[in-house]
Amino acid sequence: MLVFIGITLGGILVTVTILQALFSFLFLLGCLLLLVLLIFFRDPERMIGEGIVAAADGVIREITTVQDPDIGSCTKISTFMNLQNVHVNRMPLDGKITNITHQSGTYLPAFMKESWRNERLIIISNTTLGKIKIVLIAGTLARRIVPYIQKGDMIKKGQRIGLIRLGSRVDVYLPKNKITIHVQQKQRLLAGVSTIAAIND
Repeated sequence: MLVFIGITLGGILVTVTILQALFSFLFLLGCLLLLVLLIFFRDPERMIGEGIVAAADGVIREITTVQDPDIGSCTKISTFMNLQNVHVNRMPLDGKITNITHQSGTYLPAFMKESWRNERLIIISNTTLGKIKIVLIAGTLARRIVPYIQKGDMIKKGQRIGLIRLGSRVDVYLPKNKITIHVQQKQRLLAGVSTIAAIND
């Protein structure tokens, strides 16, 4: 009888220990997820920079000259956002939003060339430069683009324009002959703070 009770008590103790370990693991996992969400959804105030400012935090992946159907001959600056970046996107220049278009698509990694097929939000704005375009592109983890603006809005430089949940890529298209680029590939940017180009006199 005593042996049976001892074995039973031993089994209970082992079960309690396993449950404690499981609860501890789940608690730590929950804390880690909460920390990740707090980091991801942070939205600090920014001191707005000079000239034309970055639309996104992150690293410049590409600076190219393209012939765009909306802007014409222009410079495209592509910024890739990692999970640790602030994911609130900002307006590069004062302007009036003339068109916002949402396009459905795939969810390929944003650094791939094929990511032009990804889901995206295309914003066209009239500015002192003429038309500029900002494209918010979803990626593998980013499954939702949340716009903060709508057609007809007058937006100030550095004002928040949207959020790509869990990050991805933002492309800015600027009229080529009206600007001087102040950044280079692999440079790190802060949205609303870093100057990406100056307006030619």
